[in-house]
Amino acid sequence: MAGDTRPPMGAPTTDERRVEELIAPLRDRPDRSAVLTDIDGTIAPIVLDPAQARVPPATRALLEELAERYALVAALSGRRAADARRVVGLDRIAYSGNHGFELLLPGEDEVRPDPSLDGHESDAPRFVAGLDRGELERTGIRTEDKGAIVALHWRGAPNEGEAESFANEIASEAEWQGLVPQRGRKVLEIRPNVAINKGIAVAALIPSGPVERALYAGDDRTDVDAFTALRTLHDDGRLETAVCVAVISDESPPEVAGGADIAVPGPEGFFPVLEALAR
Repeated sequence: MAGDTRPPMGAPTTDERRVEELIAPLRDRPDRSAVLTDIDGTIAPIVLDPAQARVPPATRALLEELAERYALVAALSGRRAADARRVVGLDRIAYSGNHGFELLLPGEDEVRPDPSLDGHESDAPRFVAGLDRGELERTGIRTEDKGAIVALHWRGAPNEGEAESFANEIASEAEWQGLVPQRGRKVLEIRPNVAINKGIAVAALIPSGPVERALYAGDDRTDVDAFTALRTLHDDGRLETAVCVAVISDESPPEVAGGADIAVPGPEGFFPVLEALAR
């Protein structure tokens, strides 16, 4: 668990000093700062069955502490917003689900769909319903219904390489039919052709006044959009400070680390960053 794998105390490493330098502006003005994070692979370890994923108790406690002090704490996920809240286990932070298609605000039970989705809710489910079910089963690809998005998973398939090849064929067909295939860590998501992603979700979450400094942490291609959004908000003068943290593993695409200010190894490496923000 993340709370059980903290490095031993001692002189700070160069990376620790870099973390301190990057987060100092946020920690100095928590009332003007936002802490934004992906979930799976960032604050929750990747597991074979996504339904079994959970944020470790020590990480959850830190997020709750941050929510008491910072202007905004939010989790952005490819999961549906309600499922993201279940995995994290906190009601008092905001959730952006389905890569920005859904918003669940602190203390609310009603999920707010993005208005741009209107009329496109069934585009991806209709396409996936037309796929060869026998071939999906043979290759071990599992489908996950996320409303307007359908995810195809092959983690743990008998032959992951063969399953990925079939998924690539599906992606090409989806694109030809005007849908948006989005690849992730052993998952392919089929999305409607609607202009929404984690970057747009980040820009919507950060109000123009109260938040002047923000940090985003993520581990996959979809999180690069969030990094780009923070950079744009900074360049446009809406943010004084923008910090991008890559939470990397052997499966992380190179563009994740390439788009970040600093890289840390997995959820256990991001845990000390959250600790530092809470100090």
